[in-house]
Amino acid sequence: MSIESTASQYLLLFRNSGEWHRGLSPQELQEVTDQWMNWFNRLSEQGKVTAGHPLAPEGKIVSGKNGQFVVDGPFVESKETIGGYFLLNVESAEEAIAIARECPGLAYGVRVEVRPVAAKCSLRETDGAELAESHA
Repeated sequence: MSIESTASQYLLLFRNSGEWHRGLSPQELQEVTDQWMNWFNRLSEQGKVTAGHPLAPEGKIVSGKNGQFVVDGPFVESKETIGGYFLLNVESAEEAIAIARECPGLAYGVRVEVRPVAAKCSLRETDGAELAESHA
């Protein structure tokens, strides 16, 4: 199943263990935080990032038919969590990757996932028979 992406929107997902800052002095932590903010502000001024926020380390996970299961999240068994995101408006995947390579957190074990934003849901283009067959 292929996903068609818009030519200009990419999501950067910042993945980390939640422990990336352990061992940093308060001054080092402030420097890294300033680097992140300077990076975000520069991209914002260039019109390349339209949104971005850190995510709180807690949340809920809703699953099951009709959302019958609600458990604490993010996934406890996961070694990585998504710590934040940027929504980019850029010309190409290569430009999005170049921006991801500038991430100040990379030096501390943060991984950046670059994902194109789909122009439309691929399931809307799938006919009912094909969808039923894929779930059989």
